[in-house]
Amino acid sequence: MNIQEIKNTAREKMKGYCHVCKFCNGVSCAGEVPGMGGIGTGSSFTSNIEALAKIKLNLRTMHNAKDPDITTDILGVKLSMPILSAPVTGSEYNMGGAVPEAEYACMIISGSRNAGTIGMSGDGGNPAFYDSGIEAISEEKGHGIPIIKPRESSRVVEMANRAREVGAPAVGMDIDGAGLVTMAMMGQPVGPKNRQELKEIISDVDLPFILKGIMTVDEAKLALEVGASAIVVSNHGGRILDSTPGVAEVLPAIAQEMKGKITIFADGGVRSGIDVLKYMALGADAVLIGRPIIIGAFGGGAQGVQLVLENMAKELKQAMILTGCKNIRDINSSVIY
Repeated sequence: MNIQEIKNTAREKMKGYCHVCKFCNGVSCAGEVPGMGGIGTGSSFTSNIEALAKIKLNLRTMHNAKDPDITTDILGVKLSMPILSAPVTGSEYNMGGAVPEAEYACMIISGSRNAGTIGMSGDGGNPAFYDSGIEAISEEKGHGIPIIKPRESSRVVEMANRAREVGAPAVGMDIDGAGLVTMAMMGQPVGPKNRQELKEIISDVDLPFILKGIMTVDEAKLALEVGASAIVVSNHGGRILDSTPGVAEVLPAIAQEMKGKITIFADGGVRSGIDVLKYMALGADAVLIGRPIIIGAFGGGAQGVQLVLENMAKELKQAMILTGCKNIRDINSSVIY
């Protein structure tokens, strides 16, 4: 099995829902929500790709970074790479349903663990989506991180406690899911959370708490204030609000204020190990991968997920060799031209 074979299989299984383009940039699927595209004009999806493409790297080969160490520790979990699988649900209405939700969740969680990293599970309009993720994490002895939609506060706490019961090392909320079209279509109440609500939720949850969907410095500061252990700088893959900037455009300012104070994930448009290097040079501690992981799962199951992650890890190591980075700590703004 190789990446091209995985793409070919996924293209057949996801026909009508994802084009599995040669390069996934959100152009041919613009506006396809439900589906795999970006909302509205699709500009928020394409902005993630375009913003990363504008970042250029300094080539350096006179150094001793011959065999880079890409291992890292994120929220107390030792990982083989600073690359995690993002939380994605909706196999039925976003991906065509060729892979049942429960099977999909298992593929992501087990494939990520087999690659030496960790996968996140998601939440959605059907309560079975979250259940599937919790069950998959339980089967992998707690090796997974559930992410919950911004539901009513007591419900969020209840769902987070289930994550703790199965041994998850952390839990989170994709607060930008407040306006998800698919949630509204399925009659699930979600909405924005204010400072007090977030404080109460996080204080009631006995796990490191991640807030996903941060795109401004003020909300990154607020995340720290309310007790979050980590943030994900993300525009939800361009699927909730048209005309947002790309993650690579807003990440530097957020990292300048928050680096070292809170764990920073970046999520959006990562298609290669070079993209991982770029986000980390801009200030991220680790990155999340979404659409390529979906293709890996549909095209090759857990093995496909593992292969996608391991391939990106190899690309990251090669990029580090060619930019003079011996380890993750060496990746900083000096890498960027």
